Amino acid sequence: MKNVFIIGSKGIPSKYGGFETFVDKLTEYKKSSDIKYHVSCLADNYDEFEYNDARCFNVAVPDIGPAKAIYYDVKSLAIVYDYIKKNNISNAIVYILACRIGPFMKFYRKKFEKLNIPVYVNPDGHEWKRAKWNWAIRQYWKLSERLMIKNTDLAICDSVAIEKYIKEEYYLYRPETTFIAYGATINKPESFNENKYNQWLKQWDLKGKDYYLIVGRFVAENNYELIIREFMKSKSEKSLIIVTNVEKNRFYNELRERTKFDTDKRIKFVGTIYEQDLLFQVRTGAFGYFHGHEVGGTNPSLLEAMATTPLNILLDVNFNREVGQDAVLYFNKEAYSWELIVNQYEDCFLKEIILKNKVVLKRSLN
Repeated sequence: MKNVFIIGSKGIPSKYGGFETFVDKLTEYKKSSDIKYHVSCLADNYDEFEYNDARCFNVAVPDIGPAKAIYYDVKSLAIVYDYIKKNNISNAIVYILACRIGPFMKFYRKKFEKLNIPVYVNPDGHEWKRAKWNWAIRQYWKLSERLMIKNTDLAICDSVAIEKYIKEEYYLYRPETTFIAYGATINKPESFNENKYNQWLKQWDLKGKDYYLIVGRFVAENNYELIIREFMKSKSEKSLIIVTNVEKNRFYNELRERTKFDTDKRIKFVGTIYEQDLLFQVRTGAFGYFHGHEVGGTNPSLLEAMATTPLNILLDVNFNREVGQDAVLYFNKEAYSWELIVNQYEDCFLKEIILKNKVVLKRSLN
C-alpha cells in the first residue's frame, strides 16, 4: 500500500479553491486500491475523519495573517513526519501543494530522506508576482520557491509553461519535473434544478444567453479593472456577471472608486456560488466568459468555462494560450478530465521506484 500524504490545501470536502478541488477530485476518482491518501485540513481542532476513503487530519493554527498558511504547512509537515515515524510507515510519498515553506524544506527533506521517503512539490503559479503582496512578501515567495525546487525529489507541474519555467529558472539544481494537467468537470451534473437557475436569473434581472460571466478570486492580477473599464466603454446591451467573494475586500472598494462601476447597471457582483448544479447552469447560460488571469498555471475556472461556455475571451498570456489552444477541441479528447488526471497521478505515485533511482544518481553527482 502506497501512503500519499498531501499538504497545502485547506482540506476536503472542498468549498472553493483550486487545490481544494484538486484534492477532492483526486480522492473521489481514485481507482487504485494500492493507494491510501492522507490529507491535511485547516481547522480549529485536531480531529480525524474519513472522506472519499481518504484519512483526513485536522491541523489547528492561530490566525496570524499572511504567515498563517506557512505555519499551517510547516505544522502539517511535522505532524506527517511524526505519524509516519510512529506508525512505522515505509512505503510513502509526501506531496506538498504550493511553494510556501522553502526555508524549512532542507531540514524536513533530510528527515524524510532518513526514512527513505521522497518529497514531491506542486509549484503552482508565480505566487511572488501576485499584486496583493508587498515587496518584502514577494521576496519571501521567490526565495521560498527556489528553496522548494532545490530540495524536492519531484516537481509536479499542472502547466507546461510552469514546467518550462522551473527547468530554465532553476537549471543549476537539475530539478526532476513532470507535467500533469489540472482537471475539469466536463460532464453535465447527474441532476440539477432548473427552477433554481430561473430564480437566480429573476433575482438578478437576467435572461439566459444575455450576460457575460467571470468566475474567480477578486484580486488585481485577474485583471478585473481592465475588463470592467473596457466593458463600460462598450455599447453592449448584455450584463457583466461577476461570481466572486468581495466581502470585506479592500480591492473592491478601491476599484469602485477608480472606475465608478456602480454607476453602470450592467455590471453585477453576485457573490459566490457553491452549489455545483447552479454554477453549471450559470456557466452554460452565459453568452461568453472573460478570463483575465495572468498569474498561475492551468486555472480550474478556465477549464470549466471551456467545457460549458461557447465563447471564451482570454487574456493573452502563455498560461492561457497553452490551454486555449485546445479549446477548439471542446474536450473531445478529454485531455483535462478528472479520470485521466487521476490516472496520471496514480501512475506517478506508484512508479516512484523509477524516480528514486534517478534521485540517487542525481545526489551522487552533487
